[in-house]
Amino acid sequence: MQDNKIKTLLERSHRIALVGASAKSHRASYQVMSYLLASGYEVIPVNPALAGQELMGQKVVSKLSEIEGKVDLVDIFRNSVDAGYVVDEAIEIGAPAVWMQLGVINEDAAERAETAGLEVIMDRCPAIEIPRLGVVAPAA
Repeated sequence: MQDNKIKTLLERSHRIALVGASAKSHRASYQVMSYLLASGYEVIPVNPALAGQELMGQKVVSKLSEIEGKVDLVDIFRNSVDAGYVVDEAIEIGAPAVWMQLGVINEDAAERAETAGLEVIMDRCPAIEIPRLGVVAPAA
């Protein structure tokens, strides 16, 4: 069941906010952002320290509420505690889903998100799941 849920979410999510985006090429968030862009997704990098700069040709914003238009998925590269704050922001902006990266586990935040009607994926990586499940990114 989880595989079907993940595949469906990735197939219908075109616009992904990547919270914790890094300009350091050795960081997982950088590599995943690069993979998502190469796979055809629109990725909005979120990092207050890099706000206003460009990362892989995408303008960096400092928080989710600064993103114009809707976001299909919020991909969280923060520690498990900080992921809770990001989930709350995702709820506030009306995002339909949150994705907590490998090692990011916050059951309370997941419960808040689900109660608010968001889909939740936790402790997974889209760059692993996309090829494993044969996902094709949706067209713009």
